[in-house]
Amino acid sequence: MASEAERTFQRFAVFGESSSSGTEMNNKNFSKLCKDCGIMDGKTVTSTDVDIVFSKVKAKNARTITFQQFQEAMKELGQKRFKGKSPDEALENIYKLMEGKDPATTGVTKATTVGGVSRLTDTSKYTGTHKERFDESGKGKGIAGREDVTDNSGYVSGYKGAGMYDKKGSN
Repeated sequence: MASEAERTFQRFAVFGESSSSGTEMNNKNFSKLCKDCGIMDGKTVTSTDVDIVFSKVKAKNARTITFQQFQEAMKELGQKRFKGKSPDEALENIYKLMEGKDPATTGVTKATTVGGVSRLTDTSKYTGTHKERFDESGKGKGIAGREDVTDNSGYVSGYKGAGMYDKKGSN
């Protein structure tokens, strides 16, 4: 049973820590293990309890705990989580919670396209000068959409008879 717990300990110990060998775990990963495995339930065991137990079992000036210290921490948390059970039974229940668990990556940062973002990027709803920067399909027109391209043909803007200089009746 303890070997399964040890494997879970190692998986969480190396999670997000590229330099970790899996033999020691920091407070962040210890909290993550407690949360992901359901040891921390927010009622009988809170994040504060987890931090206190971590500080209690680690060496004075250390920042990590070994698997031995981790087992001590689990004994203490087991007593809190499963009140009224013997220490061994509580520890066994804790190990049952941990069995086969991996660090969860659900809900970890991902790109959002909710609510306002889709409205802001929908070019069909643009108005004013911004509307002129995109064609009907929503594709940008490039430089032509950003700058006023001047007609240097020599005629005054608004003059309808452009190119009719020699023709009669253009006056």
